[in-house]
Amino acid sequence: MSRKLTLQSIEPITHNVHHLVFDRPKGLDFVPGQAIDLALDRDGWREERRPFTFTSLPGQDRLEFVIKSYPEDAEGHDGVTERIGQLQPGDTVLVEEPWGAIEDKGDGVFIAGGAGVTPFIAVLRKKLEEAGTLEGNTLVFSNKTEADIILRERFEGMPGLKTVFVVTDETASPLHREQIDGELLAQVVTPGRDVCYVCGPDAMLDDMSAALRGIGVDDGRIVTEEFD
Repeated sequence: MSRKLTLQSIEPITHNVHHLVFDRPKGLDFVPGQAIDLALDRDGWREERRPFTFTSLPGQDRLEFVIKSYPEDAEGHDGVTERIGQLQPGDTVLVEEPWGAIEDKGDGVFIAGGAGVTPFIAVLRKKLEEAGTLEGNTLVFSNKTEADIILRERFEGMPGLKTVFVVTDETASPLHREQIDGELLAQVVTPGRDVCYVCGPDAMLDDMSAALRGIGVDDGRIVTEEFD
């Protein structure tokens, strides 16, 4: 069933990422980590649905999203996210039913690439709300440059959360590393104890899952979801 949401506010987080707040229709329920298919409520765009993850918590009366905008001519993108970044308060979008594989299955290591971090925002917020600390949890977050890191200060300010930031294209940065690999994961993952959550492009899921298995993590402790 489609629902119409009205944009309440939109604010930039980085040069190409926005925080959007919508009204919340009665009966739209979700769990942290779930996503929803969203389309612009405009002629010619209503069938162009794209998945975006809730970054708000189930108890809030507003729906929040953190959405990265890609240029219309970027590979694999056709202008939907670019137009989302140009929305104004009062504009409307259409959404379907929530779905998703990322959910809290225990403490561990959250591994994200770019916009793939968004499912972890609500999961970590909920864990913090319930426990008062994120002790025993680590976020490993890869981006091209430091300017691309989404909500860096918020993650660094979450009590108990260990953060490991990686930038792949900024060689002068102290965070520079060619990629997240088994060597890095071996420093932060304890096989048999940690649940390992991976969210990012499809190729990253394959690489990270293989690297985690390579350091002794069982498949049952690897939770993955594709997020372009």
